[in-house]
Amino acid sequence: MKLATAKTIKKIDHAAVSMYGMRSIQLMENAGAGVAGVAVKEFGGRIEGRKVAVIVGKGNNAGDGYVCARLLANMGARVTVFSLASSNELKGDCLLNERIWRQMHGEVRSIADGASFRNERNRNSLKHASIVVDAIFGTGLSVPVSGVYADAIKLINELGKKVVSIDIPSGIDATTGAVLGIAVKAAVTATMAMPKLGTYIYPGREYAGRLETIDIGCPACLLTDETIKENLVTGRWVAGILKKMRRPPDSHKGSFGHTLIIGGSTGKTGAPYMAAMGAMRAGAGLATIALPKGLEPMMSAKTTEVMTLGLPDEKDGTLGPEAAKVVIKAMRSKAVICIGPGLGFSSGSTSLVSSIIGRAGAPVVIDADGLNAVAASVAALKKAKTPLVLTPHPGEAARLLGKDISAVQSDRVGAARTLAERAGAVVLLKGASSVVAEPDGCIYVNPTGNPALATAGTGDVLSGIVAGLLSRGLSPVEAASCGAYLHGKAADDYKTLHGGTGMIATDLLQLIPSVIVRLINDER
Repeated sequence: MKLATAKTIKKIDHAAVSMYGMRSIQLMENAGAGVAGVAVKEFGGRIEGRKVAVIVGKGNNAGDGYVCARLLANMGARVTVFSLASSNELKGDCLLNERIWRQMHGEVRSIADGASFRNERNRNSLKHASIVVDAIFGTGLSVPVSGVYADAIKLINELGKKVVSIDIPSGIDATTGAVLGIAVKAAVTATMAMPKLGTYIYPGREYAGRLETIDIGCPACLLTDETIKENLVTGRWVAGILKKMRRPPDSHKGSFGHTLIIGGSTGKTGAPYMAAMGAMRAGAGLATIALPKGLEPMMSAKTTEVMTLGLPDEKDGTLGPEAAKVVIKAMRSKAVICIGPGLGFSSGSTSLVSSIIGRAGAPVVIDADGLNAVAASVAALKKAKTPLVLTPHPGEAARLLGKDISAVQSDRVGAARTLAERAGAVVLLKGASSVVAEPDGCIYVNPTGNPALATAGTGDVLSGIVAGLLSRGLSPVEAASCGAYLHGKAADDYKTLHGGTGMIATDLLQLIPSVIVRLINDER
């Protein structure tokens, strides 16, 4: 499913009018009707006699609000419009719909500042409203909210009423999901034509509530245009890919690839183990953990289904240049290499990672300390002769980009895109609403997952799942996107069964096969 940025939706609206001859006033009518339908749904279909407050600004979003007010009033609702702008600030379709509302003798209360909003009459009217319709700002907002608009949003949130936001909660950046100073916390967002990227990226996702997409009549070809590079990973899309990977009756373990996990150091043997098991649970036929020779006995005792390979280690127990000779030989028969889980960071490990990337003949997943090893030479990754998938968490992404973590988190999509372009690799930026980016700028936002994943080792499981899917023949972007979806869905299943606290990384391993089966059977 495509997602719209602020720029995309503006382009679509313009094309609908200029290329297809649609009338902007009709698009506004359809939008307002859709919002009214959502409001009625929130009332369980019984709208007559209900009090509704519609708070409007001065743009097209406000025009949608006036249409919604009119249609709800026609259905018997008791509607009051609170206008944060004077009539002489309105223009075009918004002004026309405001005039229609006034000619109907619809009530409009002009709000000049926070004080007038809080006077007893206005406050009581808002207090007794069953629903508040937020029609203050639309997708064009790009500067911090201030003045009477900030006062209005603050009051809306203080009242604790059920809020229906039009297109996007007022105060949320439609592209990045950032809060522009202050934003409405909606119960439901009636979004026009197609979902907005900012409602799937935190914190915008938290403010948007439930999303209802309204068909306003735009030609479908505009909404599915391949030049739109923002995508939502859906269960249907993942299922379609997994269905192509059904195991033939005559298959054997060699049919599904051999994944090589390189990592481990003193105190960090669990990381490569979880990555290897993630690969197996994702369907890899075989998995081998290559780790320091001194730790191999411990790993051999720990594993059952996974093989081990002891590598020459340094005095401090980490892997270094000498290990590269053994690994390079071992890589020849492997379908995928995953390097980094529990690796440890040293000059020796940096040299090892560089050697492996330069000599690999199969896709390479780089995670954890593997990423730290390449932080000083990200651009050099473009010289790799094989596809790369980088799986950083925000801190690792910040090191790779030379930025602060806050800068990465304030624009996760932009950070993932920049890193993918610089590295010439597919990037899976982990975290709430994980983002997968390709070097050409295409991005895929994953909607699954919950805070139960905020525990040690879940990232290792994810890197292993991605490696396992690569070993089964998926492309790097498919493996990263499907891997993120399966990983998050397993956590969602755990939360449903056991609650959101106390999950450990290995719990995910037991749930991944059932998630895959349900998706293939179209149970989403």
